[in-house]
Amino acid sequence: MNGSSDALGLTESAPLARPTVLVTGAAGYIGSVTTRALLSSGYRVVGVDRLDFGGRALVDQAANPNLVFIRLDINDHAGIDEAVASHRPWAILHLAAVVGDPACAARPEEARQTNLDASLNLLDAARRYRVERFVFASTCSNYGRMSDPQVALSEDAPLAPISLYAQTKVEFETALLDPRETSVCTTALRFATVYGLSGRMRFDLTVNEFTRDMVTGRGLAVYGSQFWRPYCHVTDFAQAYLRTLNAEVPTVRHQVFNVGDTAENYTKGMIVDKLRRRFPEAPVRYVEREEDPRDYRVD
Repeated sequence: MNGSSDALGLTESAPLARPTVLVTGAAGYIGSVTTRALLSSGYRVVGVDRLDFGGRALVDQAANPNLVFIRLDINDHAGIDEAVASHRPWAILHLAAVVGDPACAARPEEARQTNLDASLNLLDAARRYRVERFVFASTCSNYGRMSDPQVALSEDAPLAPISLYAQTKVEFETALLDPRETSVCTTALRFATVYGLSGRMRFDLTVNEFTRDMVTGRGLAVYGSQFWRPYCHVTDFAQAYLRTLNAEVPTVRHQVFNVGDTAENYTKGMIVDKLRRRFPEAPVRYVEREEDPRDYRVD
């Protein structure tokens, strides 16, 4: 998986039970879990990733005849065009991005190029090569900090992005869901804060970070235990993609869906309480904080 544009597996004569899906960010935290779910469901997958964090998450799938892997940066517009033109996917699942508020704040120019410009280029390629479905990984961060976090927000709630990360997601959503777009069935999935195990593990996520710090005994500092977030397990993200692909076109065309479970809206303090049941001796320190830009619940 270390070549510049290497394809893994797939011969042209391989029997295909389901059509081809191109997945950007295929070796990432969510992408690797989603790619596995697609392969298990019989899809042929063309995985695209620049492998900033290596390819270990998918290395055991290298011999899978239904997987083609291309090491490619989505900012390489010509390379993306070639990938779509060569493989003519039935659907594109677009996950690749500079993810999260801190990363986007640290690299704002790259964030806009990757999250917006490269996304618009990918959507244009989907139109030109007659891709039938385009599913975008958006975020519940688009809602920002609501005036009443006790009210669970539906997809009709006003968007109030307060970070560059959310701003780029909202801008691309606007282009993606333009009702004048009729050539591609476009869908945006606004994901809750993810957690759970993945082949490309992340510990900059609230539940994963809290669990690591409590199970290792290193000590956990909780800033603003009263603030709310919606949460969702990474395998449920993958199932959301599968359900979207399997849905009838009128159900998902130009639609946006919150992805998660209303019952999984938690404050940080509630997460600590759940973890204490497993790790009662873990040291926890609470730090008071009156303001948090991300304080919201989602329906």
